[in-house]
Amino acid sequence: MKSELVLDAKGLACPMPIVKTKKAITGLESGQILEVHATDKGAKNDLQAWAKSGGHELVKHEEEASVLKFWIQKG
Repeated sequence: MKSELVLDAKGLACPMPIVKTKKAITGLESGQILEVHATDKGAKNDLQAWAKSGGHELVKHEEEASVLKFWIQKG
């Protein structure tokens, strides 16, 4: 999946992945994709809830070698 921006939030504990994601997505236009890489296991639920509450869409997520990857489409 093609993303306009990749955010490296690996090694950060809650709430930093959300804080950095929120900051990164403001620079994108509606419909663009932000790819987030995180290692905090809580990021899955946190990013899902944050995206929904902010009017964004968590398009896809996967885990690869203990790195959680998320693709969020800006609403």
